[in-house]
Amino acid sequence: MSLTYSDGPLSGHPPQNVNYRIEGPAHKLLMKPFPRRVRAIFGGEVVVDTTRAVLLYETGLPPQVYVPQEDIRAGLLTPTDHHTFCPFKGTASYWSVTAGDAEAENAIWSYPEPIDEASWLQGYAGFYWKAMDEWYDEDEPVTLGGLPDPYHRVDVRRSSRTVRVLLGDEVLAETRQPLLLSETGLPNRFYIPAGDVRQDLLEPSDTHTVCPYKGTASYWSVQVGGRELTDAVWSYPQADGDSAAISGYLSFLHDDLVVEAGAPGV
Repeated sequence: MSLTYSDGPLSGHPPQNVNYRIEGPAHKLLMKPFPRRVRAIFGGEVVVDTTRAVLLYETGLPPQVYVPQEDIRAGLLTPTDHHTFCPFKGTASYWSVTAGDAEAENAIWSYPEPIDEASWLQGYAGFYWKAMDEWYDEDEPVTLGGLPDPYHRVDVRRSSRTVRVLLGDEVLAETRQPLLLSETGLPNRFYIPAGDVRQDLLEPSDTHTVCPYKGTASYWSVQVGGRELTDAVWSYPQADGDSAAISGYLSFLHDDLVVEAGAPGV
């Protein structure tokens, strides 16, 4: 995401304060090797097992895993009549995956004759991540929607700044022990201990989202004086990896909310 979103060098709005110029089309592609073994399992069968996976970075899109077609179990694949066209890559052909009684329709695609500018995609195939039952990065299961991007990072830092969350004159949260989460390509977010949040103003939501770098988030709506701000609060009950410290902390985001952060020591 750091390359293709926000002001990353391959984004639609690359950084201005640089001493170089990236020449090329507005929509850019970059293929880079993924440094570890990758496996996908479907219906109890290993569909792909490779140490030659790559990540394709594409302007405005998250990185997409591609693997050499010769590292895919051909006996599990059935070609389909489905085709799609990408002006930046070419016409894609699709395969369904069948293992036992399970079938993942049009789960894999490749570009048999990619356009000249993306000729290096020939011989590689992409996967719809959720179509497979399991993914492994070396021997670690990957459950969060994609392989980790080596260009993306998350940093969590303790802070002593006073942070308040306001809805008009109503204080929803106030703390002097927030955590500040910095994530590549995204604005900083303060996470507040649950004990410093007005829990009586929160209503649990059925909404859940998955972040490949933090985990699965649960949401709450804010209800104050007859007003409802839907899904304005979220938390990761058990955050993963470098984000583990924010587990159980709450963060706020809504156009009607003001998050005030005091200067250092304030």
